[in-house]
Amino acid sequence: MRRVCFRAAVIGTFALGRMTSAADGPQSTPPHNTAQSQCKAMAGDHFSDVPDAPTQVTHTGLIEAADGGPTYCQIQGYIAPQVGFELRLPERSWNGKLIEVGCGGWCGYIPVEACDDPLARGYACIASDMGHKGTYNDVLWAQHNLQAQIDFGYRATHVVALAGKAIAERYYRAAPKHSYFVGCSTGGYQGVMEAQRFAWDFDGIIAGAPDIDESGANIRSTWIARSALDATGAPLLKRQTLELVHAAALASCDRDDGLRDGIIGNSRDCRVDLHPLLCRSGEGDTCLTPSQADAVNRLYSGPATSRGESLYPGGLPPGSELLWGVLWPTSAVEQYFKYGISGYSTSAGWKYTDFAFDRDYQRVGLAAYYDNSNPDLRKFRRAGGKLIVYHGGSDTIDLPGPVIDYYETAERTMGGRVATQEFFRLFVIPGMNHCTGGDGAWAIDYLPYLEAWVERGEAPAKLIGAHVSDEYLLRHSKAEADQMQTREEKLWGAASEIRLPLDPTIPVTFRRPIYPYPVLARYSGHGDPNNAENFFAVDPKQAR
Repeated sequence: MRRVCFRAAVIGTFALGRMTSAADGPQSTPPHNTAQSQCKAMAGDHFSDVPDAPTQVTHTGLIEAADGGPTYCQIQGYIAPQVGFELRLPERSWNGKLIEVGCGGWCGYIPVEACDDPLARGYACIASDMGHKGTYNDVLWAQHNLQAQIDFGYRATHVVALAGKAIAERYYRAAPKHSYFVGCSTGGYQGVMEAQRFAWDFDGIIAGAPDIDESGANIRSTWIARSALDATGAPLLKRQTLELVHAAALASCDRDDGLRDGIIGNSRDCRVDLHPLLCRSGEGDTCLTPSQADAVNRLYSGPATSRGESLYPGGLPPGSELLWGVLWPTSAVEQYFKYGISGYSTSAGWKYTDFAFDRDYQRVGLAAYYDNSNPDLRKFRRAGGKLIVYHGGSDTIDLPGPVIDYYETAERTMGGRVATQEFFRLFVIPGMNHCTGGDGAWAIDYLPYLEAWVERGEAPAKLIGAHVSDEYLLRHSKAEADQMQTREEKLWGAASEIRLPLDPTIPVTFRRPIYPYPVLARYSGHGDPNNAENFFAVDPKQAR
């Protein structure tokens, strides 16, 4: 296994082909010359009186249309003391709405490229660095910096929403009529946290692959590294071994959707029998040694104490084995426990191998500001908010088990499935990796589904996803994907580079419906299996 720093953020959020927007129509905007002077004048404005979010604009400029995008007013600034942001306001045809986009990894940068698609749809769009400067996977910024920890934990996303609304209202002389949040990975974490803590910020939230409790996510990453690597940091499972286990997983569960297509439709209930793979006398490399079988079982089962008590529900999902070589860097995990939690002490030279699974999980209550696992969403429901959470069934970075457990706990808290799905729906995408890519139908345009739910009361009964041709992805992959070694990693990297909605000239191999959890899609047995219309909804108890 290789340790690869690859974590998709919001790039995979806007996907396949644009559905009809639910906007009431473009809002009136000033003539170009007026807009230019108005945008320039915003540099002299201050927003220090925004409650809880005193804001300073540091730069403005009218950016002319390019590469098919609109002309927009670019506004950069910060919210005291240290939350940096960029807001882009379309010069013409503003749809009257504001959207905030999330980031990935440990942030430390402003992912404003994620605004490209919403800006083209007419949205005013804002992004932030979540309160610090840093690299994608370092946590050094948190050392002795409680303010930065709080900003990342929950404050930055909230105050950026407040600032964005205030600036947009002054620029357009009208308040946004709807506000949305969309993000994946850390962006998904931000979205779930917003629904729990600041229920009135957004009318609708799309949260993809959310970390449920950052401390828990780091404990899970520690477990994976400890299970997958030997004492020297070398991988226990080679590529040939991973292919062997993957084939066994498909043999056990591939047909759970009524079709042998290389996709496990219900990875959560899949059980892989490793006994036929165990080495016997005279066998060579095509079998599992006892230590390899133990590593596979540990990776499937997830973190536990020495007494076998599970700390979090589920481990790496069956069907994901060919991406088990992609690990969240152990250096980032180590920095989280060294610097990320005020009051959490580590000894000199502490390493991820020193984490004690029998007791150290009991100490992370110190990091309450990173915990977004509260299932009580009554405030969000009363505020009229709508929440779409999606997660890849083959995600190896943020595991699907904790997200499914969170949703089920929310169902019990909020009065059952019917009451919960009036405002909160979870979609588990079979065969999808972290945020995007994979063997499944990962290209999904989530935003119009949310618009229809918020603005027309049309709850998403199903999503339609597409699988972009693997050959197309490999031919058009760029530098990041080319640096990856295996075919699966290259495809994942190439998928993250796709800017969507998808151009209709890009070839699609198949389409699938994805139903709200726990309902699964099953092939009818008739018609083209590459057509989503030939699948129907089924209770998971009947799927096998």
